[in-house]
This record gives sequence, structure tokens and C-alpha cells, in this order.
Amino acid sequence: MATEAKAASTQVDVGELVDRGAWGRYQQLAVGLTSLSVVIDGIDSQLLGIVIPAVMGDWGATRTAFAPILAAGFVGMMAGGAAAGVAGDRIGRRAALVASVLLFGSMTIGASMAPGLLALGVLRFFVGVGLQGATPNAAALVSEYVPERHRAFAVTATVVCVPLGAMLAGILAIPVLPRFGWRALFAIGGLIPIGVGLVLIRLLPESPRFLAARADRWPELARTLGRMGHRVPPTAIFVDRREAAARPASIAALFGRERVSDTLALWGAFFFCLLAVYSGFNWIPSMLTGAGLAAGVANTGITTYNLGGVVGAIGGALAIRRFGSRVAMPAMAAGAVAAAVILRSMRFGPGHETSITLMLGVIGALINAVQVTMYALGAHMYPTGVRATGVGTASSAGRIGAILSTYAGAWALERGGNRSFFLLVAASMLAVAVSLGLIRRHIPAVDLASSGRSSADGS
Repeated sequence: MATEAKAASTQVDVGELVDRGAWGRYQQLAVGLTSLSVVIDGIDSQLLGIVIPAVMGDWGATRTAFAPILAAGFVGMMAGGAAAGVAGDRIGRRAALVASVLLFGSMTIGASMAPGLLALGVLRFFVGVGLQGATPNAAALVSEYVPERHRAFAVTATVVCVPLGAMLAGILAIPVLPRFGWRALFAIGGLIPIGVGLVLIRLLPESPRFLAARADRWPELARTLGRMGHRVPPTAIFVDRREAAARPASIAALFGRERVSDTLALWGAFFFCLLAVYSGFNWIPSMLTGAGLAAGVANTGITTYNLGGVVGAIGGALAIRRFGSRVAMPAMAAGAVAAAVILRSMRFGPGHETSITLMLGVIGALINAVQVTMYALGAHMYPTGVRATGVGTASSAGRIGAILSTYAGAWALERGGNRSFFLLVAASMLAVAVSLGLIRRHIPAVDLASSGRSSADGS
């Protein structure tokens, strides 16, 4: 039902309209378009790993020669998360998101023409900048379009599109790679984001909460609110009383007296969680084949780990809605610790394939549930003026953990196989649980009965 601002007052609280309003078709379109950008983010993030064997054959390169190229992508992600977060808070989530999509799309097309490893590494750095620049702005944009009662679920469902995109990359590679080669796969993987970027330019709206802080864009905000079902008078003055005032977007703004402890705790949670996540991504197949299991089992194991992550992330969002993030997220991290301890005690080898695969699905669900829902937590923690900056810098801190996983995972496997490897994972997730427990501003539980009445009323 449309909401009409009272004619007696020209002051319109945008935050109240968004937080308490209905989740209508226009907001659903915005979330769907944003999720599409994250899907293609997931596609392009996985292409290099898929084509490495083919490039090795064409160029006669060793597998170790690709380590710096993989690292360049992570370094680009570190830079992109922070830079695009600041850009999103200054020029708009929509503009920063579209620019990120067009950047990683064009650089992936460039990778299809790379003459050698050095050029591929440079291009992959800029692909990483675009890839990681998209996610914090996507999380901020969704959080500022969706009513409060649906927000954590919507942000999580958007960010979980990254592993969905990664699966689509594998499906795309099945017909393309053997028939047309790795250059064609890169070209297709770059053209898709360019096409999506053009669609976003045409259809994706800017965040109403971002527009509320910029009087010169209030006519655009009035049109946006009208499409959302909120009619406002032409003389409206827009405010957002539900948001705390923030200094102009900068990393320094995250370290004010009221935010510094939460910022550091969130950075710690991202760092240790991505250390655990990427330890699994990077080393589970090698760990399984090193234990004497067939390559098919290794592929099944990592696929189960990823599928568990998708299911776990959605379940985690529902748990946050029911219990709040202060209870749900440390509990999921503690569950991951317990699963890692169980895997540490299991025997890895032929004859144990089913139990190993099932437990990899369980731990993948729990670790990824925490990792993906941290974007929703970050979007909740920070006010509009520094929301994208806060989420972006936290995810950049997490990329340091991802880089460390390439070395720490190898060291653990060499030191003691699955026993040392899952001890590393357990310790990392324990640190995540502690970090989450130190955060003061958590997502509250949703009063399901009250939200049900609000939805029925169309408010």
C-alpha cells in the first residue's frame, strides 16, 4: 500500500520509510540487479583457477609460476575493497558498483589477449580491484533499499551469489574450454560483465539513503520514493533520523571513539574467517589427493564444501533473523570449530570417502555462513555516510587472511596432514568467534509476529 507523507509537514524521514515500509517490486528489482552483479563477480573470480592448466600447456609454465599471479589478484582485491568502499560513500553506491563491474569485465577481456605471465598478472591485479570493489557497494545498496526486518537475509542472499557465480563459471567452462580454448573463455567471461554493466546503468537506482544526504539530488530521490510507493510533496525536505551523523567518507572515520573497537573486531573476524575459508578453497583438493583419494573424490569434496557454503549462508541469515547476530554468528563460528576438531580426528584415506565428504559439507556450511553474513553485520554496524567504506575495508583486511592461507595451509599440511590443517582451521574460527563476541553493535532479532502484521498491512 502506498505511503503518503503528511501534507502538513514537508519534512520526510527517508530512513523511516525504508526501514518500516513494504518490500515492493521496485526494491526487489534493485536487489535482483545488484545480485546479478555479484553473480558475475563470482564467475570472473574463478576463471583464472579454471584456465591455469590450459595456460600451462600453451606457455610451458610451471604451476608455481602462477602463484604470483594469484597473489596479484588478492592484492588487487585488498586495494579494491577499500578504494571502492570510499568511492561508494562519496559518489554513490550505484556509480561505484557499475564502475567495478565494467573494470573487471574489461580487464578480463584484456586477459584473453595477454602475451605472457607478467601481463596476465598485471591484468589480474585490476580484475581483483573490480571484483572486490563490487561486493561492499552491493551490500550497502541492498541494505539501504530493503526494510529492516528483511535486511540481513537480503544482504546475505546477495553476497552468497559469489559462490553461485563460481559454480556457473565451472559450468561455462565445460563446453567452452575444450572447444575454443582459455582465451575464448576469458573473452566470454569479460563480455558478460560489460553487458550487465550496461543494464545496470540503465535500470539500477541509487540508494535512497545516500540521496537523502545530498539536497541537489532530492528530485531524483522523490522519483525513487514514488516508484517505491511513497508519495511525497514537491516541497519535501528529506532527512534520515535513524542514521547517526558521520564525517565525510574516509577510513579515518571508522576509528572515531564510538566505532574504533567495533571496526577492529570486525576486521579481525574478516581476517580469520577468510584465512579459514581460503585454506579450504586452496588446499582441500590437494589434501584429499595427498591422502590417497582419487581426483574425483577431491572434486566432490571441494564441491560439497562450496555447496554447503551456499546452504549455510542462507540458513545463517534466517538464524540471524530469528535470534540476532550476537547469538547466531558466534554460535556458527563455534560450530565450525567443533566440525574442524571432528575432521582433525578422522582418518583420511580410501574407505572413508562418504564420511569425509559429509563433514566437509558441514564445515563448509558453517564457515561460509559466518563469512557471508559478516557483510550484513558490517552494513548494519555503520551509518550511511561510511557504510560502503566500513564494509570495504573490513573485506580488504580479510584478503590479508586469504593471502596468508596460501602459505599457512601448505605449512600445516606438510607438518601434519589433516590433523594440523584442521587445527589451523579450528584456531582461526575460534578467533572469529571471539572477535564477533567483542562487537557491540549487532543485528537484533526480528519480531516475527510484528513483522508479519506489518507486511499484512502493507506498511
